[in-house]
Amino acid sequence: MKIAVVGTGYVGLVSGTCFAETGNQVTCVDIDEAKVVKMKNGQIPIYEPGLEAVFTRNIKNERLHFTTELKEGIKGAEVIFLALPTPPGGDGKADLSFVLKVAKDLSTIIENYTVIVDKSTVPVGTAEKVHNVLKENLSEDLFDVVSNPEFLREGVAVQDFMKPERVVIGTSSDSAWKVMQRLYEPFVRQGNPIIRMDERSAELTKYAANAFLATKITFMNEIANLCEKVGANVDHVRIGIGTDSRIGKRFLFPGVGYGGSCFPKDVQALHMTSDEYGYNFNIIESVMEVNNKQKMVIANKIKTQFGDDLSGKKIGIWGLSFKPNTDDIREAPAIYTLHALLEANAEIIVHDPEAMENIEQIFGTKIKYSKDHIGVLDGIDALAIMTEWNVFRTPDFALMHQKMKNPYIFDGRNLYEAKTMKKHGFHYESIGRVPVKL
Repeated sequence: MKIAVVGTGYVGLVSGTCFAETGNQVTCVDIDEAKVVKMKNGQIPIYEPGLEAVFTRNIKNERLHFTTELKEGIKGAEVIFLALPTPPGGDGKADLSFVLKVAKDLSTIIENYTVIVDKSTVPVGTAEKVHNVLKENLSEDLFDVVSNPEFLREGVAVQDFMKPERVVIGTSSDSAWKVMQRLYEPFVRQGNPIIRMDERSAELTKYAANAFLATKITFMNEIANLCEKVGANVDHVRIGIGTDSRIGKRFLFPGVGYGGSCFPKDVQALHMTSDEYGYNFNIIESVMEVNNKQKMVIANKIKTQFGDDLSGKKIGIWGLSFKPNTDDIREAPAIYTLHALLEANAEIIVHDPEAMENIEQIFGTKIKYSKDHIGVLDGIDALAIMTEWNVFRTPDFALMHQKMKNPYIFDGRNLYEAKTMKKHGFHYESIGRVPVKL
């Protein structure tokens, strides 16, 4: 099939590359000329494990193409995916201006029957809005609008796309359904379902899924905070409830709150949708409130130990991305921690395997950067661990103790065992566990 993908952000680039991998001819369209030039030259603009090899292979085999011209990009396409930004506006609602602008442009250049797919995460009713924009200049027999939400996890997005647990297709059109079935059949050969539903249900499914996972994370963070108060161990509680098949083991690891491009934005958008329809979604309000507080937990622990004024204190930070195996820092808890520590006059040095350049665009010379995680340790008064990169999991504790001025570790990801840290002479505070004190 010939496919066009409008927008080469995280979702668009992964989707386009993976569609090309199954033999489709894919053209990705983006208005950023410099970015398009780089991609044409085989340079991938994001870090995502496994993507570069697939990206390079499909460019070489001439199945993956790039252009800045919308008309050129959609020429002959049976399916056009809209993978455009939908950031929160000033009122908190998802901003659909990019999606609707492209829909308007498409309405003047589509010549043959085409399935227009909302791949971006969009509020309930967006498919209808896109349909209405298209029909202003285009006969309704020349297009159908489909909602096809993505469920990609950053860090394993290629695997998620190539072997999805399910594919959700929101369409009331039998013609569009047949096209989408044909497109996705190669990805579900092991029997996972392609689920058909109406457009509004598909749009809400995406928000519901992310909001539920965010709620599960937030509940566990609340339990962790209570564990600290009562002297319980959250690891034991997590195992005790996670072995219940009704609850499950995943998304029960406590930490410094959720971040990234999806959960914060989607939870907020679901809250705004419920407000718009006059429904008070109490759970979602609590999730947002608790998560905002949880992002500050490590900074608060450091200030409790050293005082609100951190002048003269040097703090090291391991991990800046919102999760490992990505360079994505959107809504990363580390950003909130950095701001809080800077406001308290701390000197800060950081390291992350992939996200350093992105953080530098925000903080510039206000903080220092180390080329490796060991370099962070020299002369610091405390180390804060914000992202659970594998390289941080089994450090040389003796070397750490030797390099640090004061052996204080504040672990926002519970990477280490308390007995290990006690053995090596660290003051160690984690999430939901009794601290080890000097």
